[in-house]
Amino acid sequence: MGEYAQRLRDLRTDHDLSQAQVASILGTSKNQVGKYERGEQEMPIKHLLALCSYYGVSADYVLGLPRGLPYGLSKTK
Repeated sequence: MGEYAQRLRDLRTDHDLSQAQVASILGTSKNQVGKYERGEQEMPIKHLLALCSYYGVSADYVLGLPRGLPYGLSKTK
């Protein structure tokens, strides 16, 4: 299981939620949440954003990115 999938599981269990409860938050099935947590399927961005908002964490944290990464500057105007 990758770090991303493990973080999803850890966040859920740290908040004392079942997979069914997370599925309800996301508007998906318990089986789908299980696939995300096992790393069998990538989570859509809309689900990632919903969980980040619910748990009060950044997407960088959930995805396992290092802290303090610089944000790139857009070359389009």
